[in-house]
Amino acid sequence: MACVDQNSNAVLQGIARHINCLGEENRNTRKKALEGIKKDTLQRKPALESTELQLVFSEVAKPLLKVFSDPVEKCRELSIIIIREFMEKVEKPDESLPYVMPVLVLRLGQQELTEPSEEIRLMLVEFLTQIVEYSGKRLSVYLDDLIRILQRTIIDPFPDVKKESCRCTSKVAKAIPEYFHMQSESLISPLLMTITHQHAKVRSLVVETIGSVMQYGNSKSMEKVVPHLAQRLFDDSPVVRKAVVKIVGNWLLDLPDRYSFHHKLIPLLLTGLADSQPEIAELADTLWYDTGLKYEKENEEELKDKLDFSKEKPAHYPSNVERPNLGCRVLMMRHLSKILPALMKDVTDWVVATRLKSAALLYWLLLNAEDYVTQHMAVLTTGMYRACVDEEAQVVKDVQRAAELVGYFVSPEVWCKMILANVKSMQSFSPVMILASVIRGSERTALRPYLPKIVSTLNDSDICFTTQVQMQAQLLNCTAAILQVSEEDCAGISQLLFNLLLTVLCQNEETHGQVNELLDSLCKVQVLESRQELYSRHTKPLINQLKESANMWTVHSTERLLFDTLLIECGPVVGDILDEVMPIFVTNLDTDKDPELRLKFFSLLSRLVISAGSTLDSCHKFGEFAVIVVKDIIIPNCVWKAGRVAGAIRTTATSCVWALLQSGVLSKDKLMPVVEDLLTQMITTMDDDNKSTRLICCRVMTRLFDLIGMELGQDRLHNMYPDLLKRLDDSSDEVRITVSKTFLAYFDCFENGYDVILYRAHLEAIYKGLLVHLDDPEQKIQEAILEVLKKSGSICPTMLLQEVEEVKHKHRSSVYCNKLMEYLKGLL
Repeated sequence: MACVDQNSNAVLQGIARHINCLGEENRNTRKKALEGIKKDTLQRKPALESTELQLVFSEVAKPLLKVFSDPVEKCRELSIIIIREFMEKVEKPDESLPYVMPVLVLRLGQQELTEPSEEIRLMLVEFLTQIVEYSGKRLSVYLDDLIRILQRTIIDPFPDVKKESCRCTSKVAKAIPEYFHMQSESLISPLLMTITHQHAKVRSLVVETIGSVMQYGNSKSMEKVVPHLAQRLFDDSPVVRKAVVKIVGNWLLDLPDRYSFHHKLIPLLLTGLADSQPEIAELADTLWYDTGLKYEKENEEELKDKLDFSKEKPAHYPSNVERPNLGCRVLMMRHLSKILPALMKDVTDWVVATRLKSAALLYWLLLNAEDYVTQHMAVLTTGMYRACVDEEAQVVKDVQRAAELVGYFVSPEVWCKMILANVKSMQSFSPVMILASVIRGSERTALRPYLPKIVSTLNDSDICFTTQVQMQAQLLNCTAAILQVSEEDCAGISQLLFNLLLTVLCQNEETHGQVNELLDSLCKVQVLESRQELYSRHTKPLINQLKESANMWTVHSTERLLFDTLLIECGPVVGDILDEVMPIFVTNLDTDKDPELRLKFFSLLSRLVISAGSTLDSCHKFGEFAVIVVKDIIIPNCVWKAGRVAGAIRTTATSCVWALLQSGVLSKDKLMPVVEDLLTQMITTMDDDNKSTRLICCRVMTRLFDLIGMELGQDRLHNMYPDLLKRLDDSSDEVRITVSKTFLAYFDCFENGYDVILYRAHLEAIYKGLLVHLDDPEQKIQEAILEVLKKSGSICPTMLLQEVEEVKHKHRSSVYCNKLMEYLKGLL
């Protein structure tokens, strides 16, 4: 001992001058003094023993601590280094703490920054961390000083100081937890102020530090902490998000008061399951699994029955998903009522990121809640409906994914009643979207009794008669879900599904491809050979249903659109249900009906007549109805009425009769009873204001002459030529050329034994009328009339030759007259 004292005293004597020089004004002197003290003590050769250093340190500590406040940065730095090295090497470093701690408080724990240098502040905090490491429990008496310092350094402007302060805080919390909990709350505010720092490393360390402060301290601040941690789950840095997941998982496992905060912490951990980084998702999954296991063990007595008779994994369970353990499920069951309402509110938050995270969390929440979610269906579905209209596609996708779980875990008896009521009352696409997802998750056998009710609801006119594209898409989505899940069970609701699909198609032609795919699926589940067989089964019942309201249709009626689409799509099937179809045409083409409505029906009728062989006349029965079409539909609608729309109807009606005649379904014997009325109306309509109407009428007349010309009497034929000649003066050359063709057919109607003497006046009138137009300015008209005159000349060549001779000199050119005369002379 005497030797130790002797060595120590020798060292102290050697550095006495250096110690005195620490008070000199000259900075270099103070600096050299510090270097001298370090050299003669810590760097002495041979090195002093720890007991000798302890004696030396007890003498030099105070003078060195005073230099902590030296105006020269280098001096402060040297003094800190020397003190730190002494405390590392002496046996009882804590003996100097009564002197060290006040100095550290003075330099770091003041309201304003006392130490201007960032690097020195960092050294001081690192020194403080070092003190915490080797002081252990003896640090408790300095807890107030430590807290005071850390409160300031955690919010220090220098990021490195913040980071070191966080490390130091965690070490303090772990070193003296029995004392730390009394003061821990005072560190929460500065930590929360720093949690949004721009450096990810700082943020992650702050999160980890909060974990330690709450774990070993007082958990009263949990209410303040949780919202900030929730925000860090949106952090761009995976390191920060992983830190949050890790500390929340540790709290759920080891926090003394964790049972009080389960409802706060579980959503945070489950959010990690949906993280984009697989590493974070796996960590969250592991921690959540462990939390469930620990909860099982801690509540073994209470859960004894459930553990002993634990339900097997349900036969109907989401694929590729591991079922949470019993502890996880029970935890969720007990806290769902507190978690779900807040989550459903966040799903519709104005911040996109919040909505995205909340929608992703919903899936994991329901997966753990299983059938317990039944009690919360009202809150759940209301939130889902609102989330379905989100502009973010991922939100909608995650909500649909969660809705599928409702189908897995909730009985159709429960959800069917609730969701269908919402579909009816809201008349929006969002409940239908949720319904489709729930159906996808449902079990086929359980769903079977409710299929008629579901499809009947979707067929309600208030729901399926919509121009809303999203609603149409979701109706098809629902149909696809039903076909996918119920398969052969759809046979009983096939008519309703067919009606629904055709209703959607009639309102949106763009759905044609998708509707046909679903119709093919409907065929497949019923083992039908083709789509036509499906139409054969369901077209007639649907037509009968439509017939009930046919007399009240307007141009905008969805039923009219459905009728239109059905007849076009069903193809040959329409030929077998003419008894049901034609009365609807007759009703809606009545002249008292709205002109716009009649236009639509004429357009449909014309389209069907043009392809009659594969539509109306596919069963060779349309001939029976063709006369009805002419008599009750076409002729009344050709009667002149003022107005542009009325004119369009006359054009469409004449087009329809032209299509009828061209298709060949209107045979000669069927036509005869109505031919007189039809001819009269066509002759009248040939004088219509509309060029297209006049043109089509001329064509119709041509076809009528070809078809039944020989059945017409001579007097009837003579009554018609003035109107035909009148059309040769038409303003349209196209009409004039067409009527010249009509004349060719007209002259074919004259009998071989035509009495020229008896009908001389008529024949002269025809020849003279035609010869006027042989001198037309238009060459194509002249050529057309030449052909007509050649045709007519065969009746009485001498009379026509005489008429030509009389007018030849009046014509501007005698070319066509000469041609005609030459032709006629050849007939003599």
